[in-house]
Amino acid sequence: MNDRFGPNSADVNNFFDLNSLNSIRQQSNKTDSASKDQALEKAAKQFEAIFMQMLLKSMRSAQDVLESDSPFNSQTTKFYRDMHDQQLAVELSSNGSLGLSDLIVRQLGGGDKNYTPQSVLRTSGDSAGNLSELTNRRNPSILKNDVPVEQTGSVLNTNTQNRNGQDNSSQTQVTEPFKLIKELANQQIDDTKQQGFSSPQDFVSALEQPAKQVERQLGVPFQVVIAQAALETGWGQKVIKTANGDSSNNLFNIKADRRWHGQQTKTETLEFEQGAMVKKREPFRVYDSIADSVNDYVNFLSSNERYQATLTATQGVGGYKEKVEHFLQGIQGAGYATDPQYAEKIIGTLKRVSQLLNQ
Repeated sequence: MNDRFGPNSADVNNFFDLNSLNSIRQQSNKTDSASKDQALEKAAKQFEAIFMQMLLKSMRSAQDVLESDSPFNSQTTKFYRDMHDQQLAVELSSNGSLGLSDLIVRQLGGGDKNYTPQSVLRTSGDSAGNLSELTNRRNPSILKNDVPVEQTGSVLNTNTQNRNGQDNSSQTQVTEPFKLIKELANQQIDDTKQQGFSSPQDFVSALEQPAKQVERQLGVPFQVVIAQAALETGWGQKVIKTANGDSSNNLFNIKADRRWHGQQTKTETLEFEQGAMVKKREPFRVYDSIADSVNDYVNFLSSNERYQATLTATQGVGGYKEKVEHFLQGIQGAGYATDPQYAEKIIGTLKRVSQLLNQ
């Protein structure tokens, strides 16, 4: 293979080798997650190659107008030129020229360790997101029957710290009066160290009791808490790692800034800025255990003024469906993440969580 396409070109499958596609299918049928992740990455590169072929074909079509009188303008030349373009597209996609395959892998839940998992797109606290589409498109059948929730809460202070731990004092303040409920009773979740999660069922089982503790403290349905953590971490498979390769135990991917005095680690993440995705390297909090992560999640929401109206509204309604809607619309409206589909994605994950809880 010509080495002009880079050192990895020898590893690229030939475009006309159909056995390579069959090997991807066979690899995807294996039971271990590593093989499935590898198959997903290979399939994503094939899709990127198809897109690259479309770009090259469009370019050639524009060029054909200028070559109508060329002596090389023949069907034979075009035949071999198209063969070259098809192979060129495969080789360029294998080198990650467009980066499209990485986005496909992340969207489908693959294991790209260089990014935070599952489209958790962070915000600087400036964007609230548009909820009109979410309200119009939500499928109410996903939200199941009403479930009684114990109405307790926390003392809601006037801290202007936002989702990422940044100062938000310049933003418009919530005008609705806060409900001052009794102070959190220092109910600490069992200090269980981060464990490996072998499956979504294992993840849900491990988070069920900690999530119920959050429900007792904040009035947020525990199923939603599990669904949010599942979306943030890819069902526990993509928890952010420290520089030493240890788990950060950060189930909700809360960022760290100067107000955070604990351990932190930096990792790459994708964020929406002015409608476009931008890759950044940001610091995230590190916890000693998943219990510490859940406790900090409770503290983060209850001590952050921008979420007080959301918590108040969630605690003030009686039905499960209404609580889910108020909470998810509220945190997205307050700018919890920059992904405009963040709340809707949690709704989709919530359906799977409910199924696993009923097994």
